[in-house]
Amino acid sequence: MDGVIVDNTAYQARAFQLLFRDLGLTTNARALLKRLNGMPATDILASVFRHPVPAKQLKEYAAQREFLYRTLYWNKRRATAGLFAFLQAARAAGHPIGLGTGSGGPTLSYLLDHLELRQYFDVVVGEDDVRQGKPHPDTFAVVAQKLGVAPADCIVFEDAVLGEQAAYRAGMRCVAVTSSLPAKAFQAPLLSIKDFTGLTPAELLAAWQAQPAGPRPRRR
Repeated sequence: MDGVIVDNTAYQARAFQLLFRDLGLTTNARALLKRLNGMPATDILASVFRHPVPAKQLKEYAAQREFLYRTLYWNKRRATAGLFAFLQAARAAGHPIGLGTGSGGPTLSYLLDHLELRQYFDVVVGEDDVRQGKPHPDTFAVVAQKLGVAPADCIVFEDAVLGEQAAYRAGMRCVAVTSSLPAKAFQAPLLSIKDFTGLTPAELLAAWQAQPAGPRPRRR
């Protein structure tokens, strides 16, 4: 969801940076998200401390960051360019569409319902529906299962390297959305797109057919 159907990564990074400032941490949020974007916020936060932090405290920090993010992004919420046209064309072509994200229910509503996007997705899977978030494959595997589609027949749109790796671990192909990272940062995407402008389901299908098998995820 984040960075793909909405271009909000800069606001996510700003919220993290404000939280870090409040906690007296000097971590650079933009650099951190380039590596760890896509992981649950509590896991990202755990990585910046040099000492173990109780899970309850991490959840409180994550809630504070979420409040900051929503405040910063409140009047900026809009769908990625070309998204509505692409989703409508994919629906018209008969393709099932699912949304897999590390966000939870309130955050999903904050974006999907505000932008009236929920109607385009047959399945929505969030952090409460899986045991492990990205880079584990659970999120995308559950989406495929609920859609009744084989993983090998799925294409994931991802703006994060860890999300791309999660797609490959699930046995799927991936399209890189370069809203916050350059195309060269990704391993082996079918396509690299800045947004959905001009993208058609036929073009996507042709790219999928040109890559006979899903890539193996990089161990590192």
